[in-house]
Amino acid sequence: MFRRVLLKLSGESFGGGNIGIDTDVVRRLAEEIANAIEHVQICVVVGGGNFFRGEELSIAGIDRNRGDYMGMLGTVMNCLALQDFLEQAGVTTRVQSAIAMDQVSEPYIPLKAIRHMEKKRVVVFGAGAGMPYFSTDTVSIQRALETNCNEVLMAKNGVDGIYTSDPRVNENAEKLEHLTFTRAIMDNLEVMDSTALTLAKTNMMDIRVFGINEPGNVTNALLGKEIGSLVTVE
Repeated sequence: MFRRVLLKLSGESFGGGNIGIDTDVVRRLAEEIANAIEHVQICVVVGGGNFFRGEELSIAGIDRNRGDYMGMLGTVMNCLALQDFLEQAGVTTRVQSAIAMDQVSEPYIPLKAIRHMEKKRVVVFGAGAGMPYFSTDTVSIQRALETNCNEVLMAKNGVDGIYTSDPRVNENAEKLEHLTFTRAIMDNLEVMDSTALTLAKTNMMDIRVFGINEPGNVTNALLGKEIGSLVTVE
């Protein structure tokens, strides 16, 4: 069976830690994805935290439902940016949105996404789940299950894997190269939100967490190299 993976990219990575889109960062990500496309089938879920976060907007007084929809629109903007740079790198790309946006994307249809990947196209999923209160972490697991992916790859900013505590704060934090979902949940290791971890555990979907800042890491993770940290059922 051909290797098929889902790559989860945070909105923060698109913004380089700032509001908006850092075109140099997105171009590098696209080029690293392009370097792997001949050897692996790829789909991508992107966040929108470089534009909006529904939870943060609700704290500022905006209705949570409306804030989440604003965040979903932010993910679509990131999808279009990634699509543009992938196309520039010679990779045919399709954006599928959970919210109908016929002029800029296809509707989300799992079987159609699979067919695109079989034709060496990258599929970028936007607009989250199309409903409020669902994180893009949870959507990543859901999309990976629906499109029969072998693994979910979580690209992280500032860290190169999973640690017992934040290595940027605690210099004695220990890196965990392999751990179980049970430990990740019980120890609250912030791999992703607990709903996503539980969904992955229930359906035995492996997750590899790696650092996005090191050039070449995205390509290496897509090709199945053992970098970062691996989370499995056992």
